[in-house]
Amino acid sequence: MNEAAPVIPVVSYARISADTARDGHGVEDQHKANRETAARLGWTIVHRYTDNDLSAAKAAVVRPDFEAMVKALKSGHMPDGQFVRGVIVVADDRLTRRAGDYERFVDALTYEEGRLYADARGSKNLYSEDVESMGLFGVVISKMEVRKMQRRARRSHRARAELGIPVGGKRPFGWQGDKLRLEPEEAEWLAKGAREVIAGKSLHSILREWREAGVRTVNDKEWASRSLKLALWNPRLCGWRKHNGELVRDANGIPIVGLWETVITPKEWMAIDAIFSARVGPNTKADGSVTDYRTPSYLLTGILRCGKPREDGQICNSPLRATARADLSGGYLYQCPSKEMGGCGGTGRNGAKIDESITEAVLSKLEERAAGKTRADAVWGGEEELARLMAKQRKLLQAWQEDQVSDELFFPENQRMEARVKELRADRTRHALSQQRAAEVTGDVRERWTSGRLDLAQKRTLIREVLQAVLVLPVGGGGRRPFNPDLLVPKWRD
Repeated sequence: MNEAAPVIPVVSYARISADTARDGHGVEDQHKANRETAARLGWTIVHRYTDNDLSAAKAAVVRPDFEAMVKALKSGHMPDGQFVRGVIVVADDRLTRRAGDYERFVDALTYEEGRLYADARGSKNLYSEDVESMGLFGVVISKMEVRKMQRRARRSHRARAELGIPVGGKRPFGWQGDKLRLEPEEAEWLAKGAREVIAGKSLHSILREWREAGVRTVNDKEWASRSLKLALWNPRLCGWRKHNGELVRDANGIPIVGLWETVITPKEWMAIDAIFSARVGPNTKADGSVTDYRTPSYLLTGILRCGKPREDGQICNSPLRATARADLSGGYLYQCPSKEMGGCGGTGRNGAKIDESITEAVLSKLEERAAGKTRADAVWGGEEELARLMAKQRKLLQAWQEDQVSDELFFPENQRMEARVKELRADRTRHALSQQRAAEVTGDVRERWTSGRLDLAQKRTLIREVLQAVLVLPVGGGGRRPFNPDLLVPKWRD
């Protein structure tokens, strides 16, 4: 370059995707091409802008360096005061793939006269309407190509799903790098966690156990509540998979089994799906019942209710709280919160004695239920209707495809049947959960309870299987009186 030539300060922009980086093509290749172009034109690059692995085709993706460059071009100088008169990029599709971004870029660059633009082929005059139109046309073509690529990727993803082939990305926790064979130690943790969820253990308790044991994610990070929930809710555990939020099924509506080794059975996963699908909050289910988010320290926390009448004749009904009391046998007291805390403060009872009394009542009820179980209980009653509806759907679809049924008849009828099929599948899932939970209620439930084989969360789950609540009636008469179990009123589930 001639030493007498004026210095024309411009900026360089480069962007690569993660796939490009893996193929061995770095962002430095683009900046090198930009430097060579600048040398040919007699320009000097004063700043390099780079947005790695950030799509220019997605509206939700923010490219920080692109935004900073647009701001600098419009003002004509960098934040440190360095003047800027133009920009160099390898190709237009590296700069923008959306018409709106291209228009913002052109508006910023041409905000003042005399600004410069160049790609690998040389300089272009963006002040010319023809050049700007061609640029916009190129963006449209680029966007069309992106959409074709996305559609091909979706079709490929769907095809792999229907063949039961694992998709790309990092290996899932529990499987080796080929995504087919199990990683024994991780798979054991998954199986244990899944079965503990079914047995009623809170997710928080499982999370605490995993953290204390030093179990780490595939990214060598500490497990969080959400990541653990997603790992235990993943249908991959039983050999299935989801695509766009739905289980991948064959033409008969049966989930397709993948090629990878499994951790739990489909029935167990359906039970987990029912548990997590039913929750509308951290510990509230769709039917209004409550599960534990954090396992309490006492057996009946949140289950006992104050039965003392208020002045208006209605009972208090506030949940009793447990408080340590060294002066009581057993060491703790269940009591109603104070009026300032929403209760009446008028009911308090020895915690250990209440736990003992309600435990005996619950175990008797569980043993009664275990003794009364029959084979008929294990049969879901909607199987025949579901099979009939699905066969009718297939027949209707075939008739529509053969132009024997009009659109006006096909779509409303098919939608009605789809809604009913969805209801039946949900009911089948709830039944699977009920059966899985019922498996915990066996003849030896008392022995498992008293021997320590059930932890506190599992005991509370079994209590909720048979109890809605326990109403604790006031003692009356003032002073301390002997413990009376008749003042505990269990509200049993049907």
